[in-house]
Formats: sequence, structure tokens, C-alpha cells
Amino acid sequence: MALNQDVVVYQIYPRSFKDSNGDGIGDIKGIISKLDYIRSLGVDVIWLSPVYKSPNDDNGYDISDYKDINPEYGTMQDMHKLIIEAGLRGIKIIMDLVINHTSDEHEWFIKSKAKDPKYRDYYIWKEKPNNWTSFFGGKAWTKVDDAYYLHLFSKKQPDLNWKNPEVMKEIKEIMRFWLDKGIYGFRCDVINIIYKTSLENGKKRLVLVGKEHYHQQEGMHEILKTLRKEVLDDYETFTVGETVMVTTKQANDLIMPVRHELDMIFSFSHMEVDQVNNKWFKTKFKPKKFMKTLTKWQNEVYWNANYFENHDQPRSISRFGDDQNYHDESAKMLGTLLFGLKGTPYIYQGQEIGMTNCPFNDMSEFKDVETHRIYDIAKKIGIPKNMRFKMMQKTSRDNARTPMQWSSSCGFSTTTPWIKANPSCEKINVLDQETTADSILNYYRKLIQLRNKHHVLRYGTFESLYESKSVYAFRRFDDDHEVFVICNFSKKPKKIKIYIKGKLLISNIRKKDYNHVLAPYEARMYIKEI
Repeated sequence: MALNQDVVVYQIYPRSFKDSNGDGIGDIKGIISKLDYIRSLGVDVIWLSPVYKSPNDDNGYDISDYKDINPEYGTMQDMHKLIIEAGLRGIKIIMDLVINHTSDEHEWFIKSKAKDPKYRDYYIWKEKPNNWTSFFGGKAWTKVDDAYYLHLFSKKQPDLNWKNPEVMKEIKEIMRFWLDKGIYGFRCDVINIIYKTSLENGKKRLVLVGKEHYHQQEGMHEILKTLRKEVLDDYETFTVGETVMVTTKQANDLIMPVRHELDMIFSFSHMEVDQVNNKWFKTKFKPKKFMKTLTKWQNEVYWNANYFENHDQPRSISRFGDDQNYHDESAKMLGTLLFGLKGTPYIYQGQEIGMTNCPFNDMSEFKDVETHRIYDIAKKIGIPKNMRFKMMQKTSRDNARTPMQWSSSCGFSTTTPWIKANPSCEKINVLDQETTADSILNYYRKLIQLRNKHHVLRYGTFESLYESKSVYAFRRFDDDHEVFVICNFSKKPKKIKIYIKGKLLISNIRKKDYNHVLAPYEARMYIKEI
């Protein structure tokens, strides 16, 4: 476990990272071409979002062949080269393990739909559907001939039946296939909903009717224990689980050394502080609520997977900072907070240069299946057009999926990209920040260097010191050192009463001391010997 606590992870969304062949779609060769850049950040692990063969209904999270590569991204030979070239630079790779569902174009489902006796029970079929609803909105069942199949996401993502032991055999084989090729482990997609204890009707609620029958079930624990014992323990691995609607106790049930089903988990608690009922109904961001949630997870969870954005979340600077008036300051402040917390830091591509939400102007510019599904549902229930479009602009997953901004002209591709490029690339890009000493990019590099240098930043205990409406102060400590982190989430200077001694490790504002007054979005990190 110690090795996994040491690492910093960089997430790549292949479709939007770098296009090497001029077709407007990011690919594996594009990733290979940027490995020196990734190494220059100082990260240890790449989390690679799905590159498997897929019809791309949900951009690769609908897998049609777990043992093949999507031709849009390259070949298996390209994947081999990526693993080798990354390894030569000291970088390990984890892949997405999507085992709640497959694509409806997977051979298993095609045969299941045709009532092949071996494959029929690979999926969940019912003569009469229950009242469950989908994560993407609407009913969770689709009819084929005389029966319905379950899909907690898109209808092109049928759920696997984990009560069938053949499914377990297939997944174990897939995991070994990739581990034998040299990958380091897996990010396990929506892992705490994979086991359906029953198919009874669910309690009526606004969203996710039926969740009590599949969320965090004991059967899920049994699956993970089996995969750990019969596959993962045979390799040096890294596992992180995406878990929805979990409490701190449920998180520990997955990661504590006694059970050690996963190394760590992603929770969504801190990503839900600006929403009402579900993510599409946003409320004003209140930093104190954010701080309170972070503190709770820092104090109560054995080990955290810390992140502020990913391929499913809007850009953090547009959400928790000020991407217009204090762009650099708030980007660096969020970075300071991320690397000050206890746990493994995850950086999402473009976060290290302060990429922002994209100004989408029309529904035709959105590519995400969930965005279009929710927009249609919002229309049906009478939400005015202007309001529902603003919902999509603010919350769509496509905000995180615009092309990586390599230069002032974007630099992602030589042709029109598969999704709109953010016009902010003119001012926010890697090339410019490489040559600017105090850029966000170089600030992130320094943060990673500090974490690598100081044991207390990797292993130190967490203690919250101060939480106001806009100022967050905490310390990390071990037997030898204390580190103090102070962050201002406000556009206004803020006076605080905490007096901190020590050597300044890093600050996003050029001034000698804060003198109990933090500038807008100022962040400071100090260290002292105990």
C-alpha cells in the first residue's frame, strides 16, 4: 500500500488529449508523443480512460471488446508501445475496468439477445420491467422481443448479471490479460453498483428509483474480495474504485487493510456541495460547505483519492474558483489545496494549465449522450429552453472533454477536432506556460516536487484549523514536521486570526507574508520542524 500512497496520478481522456494522425480524434500515438511532457510534471501513474473497442455511445464506456483497441485510437501494437515507453520514463499505467455493463454490440450481448443458452444469463432480463430509473434519466429497461434488459445507464449499455459465475470467469480473464501486458492496475467504474441483490420495485424518489436493491450490496464486496484474492494479489497492482453515494464508513469498508478490496475510492461528496437533489440543479457554491465535506473525509477515511475534476465533472476553476478575474490565482489555490490534503492526488488533463469550462453556444455543439438525454427530459417536464440550456452549459461532462490546449491555436490536431475546442486556448495553453516561470503549469510541477520531497505531505496526519465562509486552514503533521496550508476562496481580501510560524514552501501570490490578511484566492503553504 505504501507505494500507492506515494504516487501522483494524471488522468488522460484519450479522445481529447492529442491527435497524431489528423483525423480530429486523440489517439494512443498522440499520448506517446507527449510522454516526456507528462514525465516533466513529475507524476508516477497515468490513468487511461477507455481505449477498448467501442461503438462510442458513451465515449468508450460502452465496451464491445475488452481485449481489443478502438481503431480510432490505434492498434494493440500501439498500446504495447505506450506501456513500454511509459515504463522507460518511470510511469505506470492503470486502465478503466468497466464491469457493470458492456456495449449492446458486445458479442456476449448479441448472443444473449438471441437467447443463446450460454450467454442469455450474462445479462439481466425480465419479462415485466420493474420501476427502476437510469442514471441518465428515464426508464432503466429496454424491450427486445418478449423480454426487457436492465441498463442503469444508456440503453446501449446493458448491465452484466454478476449472479452468473461465468461473468466472474470472463472478467478475471480480462484483468489477467491486461496485467500480463504490463499495466499497473485499474480504475473500477461505478464499482459499488455492480451487484443487484433483487429486482423488486424500488421506493419512489425523484431520481434513481430502485437504488436500494443495487447500491453498496454485500454481493459487491464478495465480488471484489474474489477479484483481489484470485487475480490482483498475484501482481503488483493499483486499484481505485469510482463509488457513487458512499458514506465514509462505506468507503472504509472497501479500502481498510482488513478487507483491502480496493486501494482507494473516488467519492462524490465534495462534488455535490453545489447541487440540489442531482447534479443538473446547481446552487451557489459555498466554500464553507466544501471545506466541511473535505474535512469530514480527511478525518474519517483511511486513505483518500483526492480530485477536483475529471472526465465526468466540469472544470474546477470554473466551478470553485474565478476563471475570469482571478484565473491564475484560483487555479493555483485549488492546486495548493489538492496537494496539501491527505491522500493520493489526481490531476485531470488540462487542470495543470487551468483549463476552463467551454462556452458552448448551441445543443449541436454538445457530444455527450447524457447531456442530450437530460436536455430532452428537461424539455418534457416543462423547463424553459433558456434555463435548460444554461443547465447543460454549466454541468455537461463535455466541459471536461474539449481538446487539450497545447498551443494558442489549440495544437490538438491539424484538422477540426471531434468536439469544439475551447477558444480560451489563445491565452491558456502549454506552450506559453512552459516559458513563463510563474505559470500554473510550473506551479503544479513545484507542488509535485514538494510532495515528493516532504514525507509529511505524503503521510502526515490531517487536522483542520480554521473554516470560515471563505478561508480554509489546516495542518499536516508527523513526528518531525508540521505543514500549514491556508486558502482563500473569496474575491475579496480576508483577515484571519491564525498565526503561523515556519518556512514558506509555496505561495501563489508574490508577497513576503500574509500578515493575517489573505489576498483574493491567495494560498500559502508553510513547514516547520517539531
